Amino acid sequence: MKVNIYYGGRGILDDPTLYVLDKMEEVLVELRVNVDRYNIYEHKSSISTLPQTMKDADGIILATTVEWLGIGGYMQQFLDACWLYGDKEKIAHTYMQPIVMSTTYGEREAELSLTNAWETLGGLPCNGLSGYVEDLVSFQMNQDYSLIIEKKAENLYRTISQKMKSLPTSNQAVTRSVLRTPQMELTPQESEQLSQYVSDDSYVRQQKEDIEQLAERFRGMMKKTAPDEGLAYVIDFESHFSGRSDVDVNYLIIIEGKKKPLCIQIHNGELVCHYGQQEHTDVYVKLTPEVLESIIGGRMTFQRAFMTGEMSAKGNFKTLRQLDELFTFTASQP
Repeated sequence: MKVNIYYGGRGILDDPTLYVLDKMEEVLVELRVNVDRYNIYEHKSSISTLPQTMKDADGIILATTVEWLGIGGYMQQFLDACWLYGDKEKIAHTYMQPIVMSTTYGEREAELSLTNAWETLGGLPCNGLSGYVEDLVSFQMNQDYSLIIEKKAENLYRTISQKMKSLPTSNQAVTRSVLRTPQMELTPQESEQLSQYVSDDSYVRQQKEDIEQLAERFRGMMKKTAPDEGLAYVIDFESHFSGRSDVDVNYLIIIEGKKKPLCIQIHNGELVCHYGQQEHTDVYVKLTPEVLESIIGGRMTFQRAFMTGEMSAKGNFKTLRQLDELFTFTASQP
C-alpha cells in the first residue's frame, strides 16, 4: 500500500499540522505503508506536475493549516492543478483524508472545503481530522490527542485496505449533471506533458513572446486596413453630394465604434470630408454604423432616423434637415 501526503502549509516550525503528520506517518510506517510527503511550498514552480505523483498511490492525505482564512493558496493551486491536469480516472479510485489544524478560526470549514473539492474531482473522501491548537507544546504533551491522531491513521489504513464504500453525495450528483465544465479530452500521458509545459518557465516565457509577436503583427495589419475602412464613408458622401453653392455649414458625425468623428465641411459649393476634428461645428450627429449604412443605401433618411430616435443630434435643426437635401442617397435598383 502507498499513501502520499500533500502538505499545503508554509512549513513554519510551530505549525501544528506538521506534528500531526509526523504522528500519522509513524503509524502508517509501522503498518508497512509506503509514505511519500510532498511539501507544496517546495514545489511552487512545478505545482501543475504534482498531480502526476498520485499515479501509484492508493490513498492521499491533504493537509493544511488555517492561519487566517481557508485552506491557503498552495493547497488551492494544487487542487486547481488536479482539476486541470490530473488523471480523473485515477482520482476516481483514490481515497483522500483531509487534515486541517488551525491557530485561528475555521478548521471545520477548511476540512469541508477539502472534502467537497475531492468529491467534485470525483475522488473518494475519508473521515478527516481537524482541530484548534492554541499552544503547540500543550497539544503535543496531551496523550489523548496523540491517541486520536493514531486512530485516524489506522482508520485511513483500514479504509484503503478494505476498499470501504460510502453513500453517494449531492456533490457527486451535481458534478455529473450540472457542473459540466468544458474540458479538453486528453489522455493521462497528454495531461502529464501539458502540466510539464505549464511548469516550465522557459516554455511559458517563449509562448508569451510568440503571442506578443503575433499580436503586434495583427495590430499592424489593423492599422493598414483602418484607413480603407474609414475612406468608404468619405467616398459615399463625396459621390452623393448635390453640389449646392448657397450653403455654408459644418457637420460632425460621430459613428459608434470609430475612434474619430466624420467631419463634413461645405463652403461655396465645395465639400471637404475627412475623419478628425474641426474648429467650428453647426450640427453634431451621433448614430451607429448600421443606421448610417441604411441612410447611404437609401433605405432611410437622416430626418427619419432622428424622428425615430435611431440617431441623436445637437445644434441647428434647420441645418440638420438640410442633410437630406445636400446628399441624395437613393435605394439601389434590384
